[in-house]
Amino acid sequence: MFNGLVAYLDSIKARDPAPRSRWEILLYPGLLAVGMHRIAHWLFEARLFFLARFVNHLSRFLTAIDIHPGATIGRHLFIDHGFGVVIGETAEIGDNVSIYQGVTLGGTDPANGIGGKRHPTLSDDVIVGSGAQILGPVTVNARARVGANAVVTRDVPEGAVMVGIPARSTLLDATEYAREFVPYGTPCSETFDPATQKVELLQCQLDLMQKQLKALLDERDAAAEVEAPRRKGGRTGA
Repeated sequence: MFNGLVAYLDSIKARDPAPRSRWEILLYPGLLAVGMHRIAHWLFEARLFFLARFVNHLSRFLTAIDIHPGATIGRHLFIDHGFGVVIGETAEIGDNVSIYQGVTLGGTDPANGIGGKRHPTLSDDVIVGSGAQILGPVTVNARARVGANAVVTRDVPEGAVMVGIPARSTLLDATEYAREFVPYGTPCSETFDPATQKVELLQCQLDLMQKQLKALLDERDAAAEVEAPRRKGGRTGA
C-alpha cells in the first residue's frame, strides 16, 4: 500500500512542475478527493448508499470537487487545482488521466427515462484542460487531449486533440502527440501559456498547414522537373 502511494505521488510529480517534494502533493485537494472517493465507492458498491453520499458530501465540502460515489476511477488520476470539477455517477476513468479545474464529466437525460450509462468514459493517459465539458456516454480514447473550455459530445479518437464548441480535432500529426506529458491538454508549444491558448492553437495549425503546403509545392516542382525533359524530347522528335 505504501509503495502504491509513493508511485501515485511520483506520477503526479511527473505531471506537475510545482511541488518540491512528495509532502507537498499530500496537501493537494485532488489527492484528498480521489482518496475519499475510494472510500465512498467501496461503500456504494456495498449498497451503503447513505454513507457513500455522506463521504461524498464531506469530500466536496473540503475540496470543492464532486465525484459521485458510483464513478469508476483507475490508477493515478491527477486532478490539478480541482476547484469545480464534477464527475458523474456512471463516468469511467482509466489510468494516468489528468484533469484540470472546472472540468465536468456530465450526463445526458435518457429519452426513455432509464438511467443506464449517462456519463463519459476516459481511457488511459487522457488530458482534459480547464473548463472543458464532456457530456453524455461518449468515449475519449487513449492519449487524447481535450483543450480548455472545449465541449465534447461525440467520441474522441485515440491521440486526437480537441478544441472549440462543439469540440473538433486540430490538424496535428502523430509526431506531435507522441511526446511526453504536455500540460493543459495542448501540444502546440513547449512554452504554452493557457492565457493565450486560442492564439497558440491557431499558430500551431498555421505552421502545420504551411509545412503541408511547402511539401505539396516541392512535390509539384519535382514532378515538373521530371516532366520537362519528356516534353522537350517530344517536341524535338516531332
